[in-house]
Amino acid sequence: MTAGSIVKKIDMHAHTVRTLGIPRPGNSHFATAEQLLAMYDRLGVEKAVLLPNISPDCSHELNTNEEIYEITQRYPDRFVFSCNLDPRMGCNNGDTDFTYYLDHYAALGAKNVGELCANLYFDDPRTLALFKACEARNMPVTFHIGTAEGEYGLIDDYGLPRLEKCLQMFPGLRFLGHSQRWWSHISGDVTAETYHGYPGGPVRPGGRVVELMRKYPNMCGDLSAGSGFNAVSRDPEFGYAFLEEFQDRLFFALDLCDPENIKQHHRIGLIAFLDEAMLNGKISYEAYYKISRGNAEKLLGL
Repeated sequence: MTAGSIVKKIDMHAHTVRTLGIPRPGNSHFATAEQLLAMYDRLGVEKAVLLPNISPDCSHELNTNEEIYEITQRYPDRFVFSCNLDPRMGCNNGDTDFTYYLDHYAALGAKNVGELCANLYFDDPRTLALFKACEARNMPVTFHIGTAEGEYGLIDDYGLPRLEKCLQMFPGLRFLGHSQRWWSHISGDVTAETYHGYPGGPVRPGGRVVELMRKYPNMCGDLSAGSGFNAVSRDPEFGYAFLEEFQDRLFFALDLCDPENIKQHHRIGLIAFLDEAMLNGKISYEAYYKISRGNAEKLLGL
C-alpha cells in the first residue's frame, strides 16, 4: 500500500459545546465546534459523531441533545448527531418507556445513544429499561464505566460481570465499550487494583475484553482516548492481531475533550498507529478501512 491509501477517518466519539461555560479545574474547556474542526483538519478526520454531555455525574459543562443537534445542522458535512439519555429521566423506577424519547431524536437523525455516564449499575432496573428501548429501536450505546464510589460512568465490578449480564439480556443491542475499566480488561493479568488505570506491557491471554467480544457478537469496541489506544498499542503484535480478528466491531475514535488534546500523544496516537500498521503490512487494508471509517458508515448509514 502507498501513502495514498490512507483514508480520512470518522471519529465515533467526540464532544463539543455551543459556547464556553464554566471552566474545569485547570482552566480547560471542551473544544467549541470550530476548535474541534480545526483539530480535525490537521488530523485527517472527515466526520465526527457528537455525543451530548447530559449527566451531571460526568461534566462541568453540560449540554442538551438540542444544542448538539443544532451544531450538527450548522456543519452537516462534518458532524453526526447522537442523542443521549440518562436512565433517571421520566421519574424512572424501572418501567419508563424510553422509546418515546428515542423516536423523537431518531426523527432528527440520531442513530445511536451515548456516551452513557450516569453513575448507576449496569443492571440497575432504570438502566435496563433504557437498554430495552435501545434494543427495540436498534440504537447502539456507547458507555463509560465508573465506580460505586462516585466516579462517573455505569458501574461494574472487576471482571465486568454486570456488563456480561446485559450482553446476555439484550443480544440485539450493540454495546460500544469505552474507558479504562473496559480496555484494561484486554489482558488476562489485570487485577482488581490495576483495572482502574492504564496498565502497560505485554498483553497476557485470558483478557475479558477478548473473551466477551468472542462470546457476544453484540460487543463492540470504541478505540478512543488513552484507554483504547493503550490497549492496542501496548503490545503491538497483539494489537495487530486484535484489530484483524475484530475488524468488523471496532471503531476509530479519539474522545477529544480540549483544544490541548492535539498535542497529546495518548489522545491522537491511534491515527499514526493505524496508518503505519496498514502501510507496513501489519494489518490488512480491509481491516484498516473498516476500523477507520467503514464500520461507522455501516452503523450510522452514512
